[in-house]
Amino acid sequence: MQKLNAALAPSAARPIRVVQFGEGNFLRAFVDYMIDIANEKTDFNGSIVLVKPISIGQLFPAFAEQDNRYTVILRGLVGGEPVEQSRVITSVHSSIDAYASYDAYAALAKVDTLRFVVSNTTEAGIVLDPEDDMQLCPPKTFPGKLTKFLYERAEYFDYAPDKGLVMLPVELIDDNGIALHRCVTELARIWKLGDRFLDWLENACVFTSTLVDRIVTGYPRGEDEKIWEKLGYEDHLLDTAEPFGLWVIESQKDISRELPLPDCGLPVIFTDNQKPYKQRKVRILNGAHTSFVPMAFQFGKDTVLESMNEPVIRQFMEKTIYDEVIPTLTLPKEDLMNFAREVTGRFANPFIRHLLLSICLNCVSKWRARCMPSFLESIRQNGTLPEHLAFSMASMISLYRGGKLEEDGKLHCERAGEAYVLQDDASVLTFFDANRDTETDALVNAFLSNTEFFGQDLTQVDGFAAYVVEALNEIAEKGMKATVLRRFPLDA
Repeated sequence: MQKLNAALAPSAARPIRVVQFGEGNFLRAFVDYMIDIANEKTDFNGSIVLVKPISIGQLFPAFAEQDNRYTVILRGLVGGEPVEQSRVITSVHSSIDAYASYDAYAALAKVDTLRFVVSNTTEAGIVLDPEDDMQLCPPKTFPGKLTKFLYERAEYFDYAPDKGLVMLPVELIDDNGIALHRCVTELARIWKLGDRFLDWLENACVFTSTLVDRIVTGYPRGEDEKIWEKLGYEDHLLDTAEPFGLWVIESQKDISRELPLPDCGLPVIFTDNQKPYKQRKVRILNGAHTSFVPMAFQFGKDTVLESMNEPVIRQFMEKTIYDEVIPTLTLPKEDLMNFAREVTGRFANPFIRHLLLSICLNCVSKWRARCMPSFLESIRQNGTLPEHLAFSMASMISLYRGGKLEEDGKLHCERAGEAYVLQDDASVLTFFDANRDTETDALVNAFLSNTEFFGQDLTQVDGFAAYVVEALNEIAEKGMKATVLRRFPLDA
């Protein structure tokens, strides 16, 4: 069978308009998919260069082998009816490893037609490291890479105001564009890049804050050959997702004419205030994922759909949303309830095999961003621990507990004698590796009091540490399934 490539899926040569930090499944099934449609239906006429921004691992060889072509398949329920749509994406010009091919990566800063920078470096990616070094090729953090990239562009084009770039970060942190702008500006000061560069950053560049929403399940392992037969070609970069999508782009400068995505019917909203959309999505959709997934995996489930088909897990998820999250939000209750019902339906999508372990990537920073605000606000409102969210912390610690950090940079753990691996920030993995044999109370107190992980000392929350210790001990003694069934029995 022929492999997907440029000969099979030709496209017009288009100028490079987007540099994308991140080559993962989400961006390819969301941003790159939308730009592909914009190329077809509008005069956007731009291509994307994917940049692998981390040093771990190698760029997947299929990018080069398939001439950066790949297929996105959207499958799900629309209006209660099953739909399946496939599209070959031709919007990606090339893919570059910022470490292995630094010169090619650095040359992108000098591309005349470049206008947009997209990033998805996880919640842990937009952080200021004052020790990052401008002389590194590239600097080690994403803000460091971006600062050097923008500086070299400004210098090359002699600070021309029309050569500034529009930043479109999609990392799931509040005000991601504001945070990224703050990091870049501070590094520019630390690195003494000068007032001229700082002025260019402020006046020529745009840092947007964005919200994205689409469940992307990635490569369909186990289904791939069947799908190839249906498509008529091999595609080792297949990317699957749900039809639902939403991209909210907040900016004080109007960039809607430069990025005409709504003009072709795409679910993109330009606004000067994305907070209502952001809070609803992160706290309900993403918060639900992060709160029940570690528990569901240890319960013995492997996918979101399997979890939703287990009544006690589904009830746990729904009570978390309806009883502990929605009451902490400020949007109209009817809007929140409708969104929550939609979330439950999306989780039950029969076409999606969303692996629980993939959701567990960077689980600790996700809990901080997605669950902790609801957890703390619920306590403020009610004066008691929200038990489902409190238990989600215990189940997360249990997921990591006992793992061993190996040379591949991952934490190797076991579930009922079967191995699994976790990826997270190095400090998280090092913590659990160092505390493999630590007693439960000492482990919990060290973890909850770690301000690097949570931004505050959570042992100061009355009764929280004691609850987590008790729950962890029960999980260790009886197992996750028995613990959940006892603590959260099904309603009569």
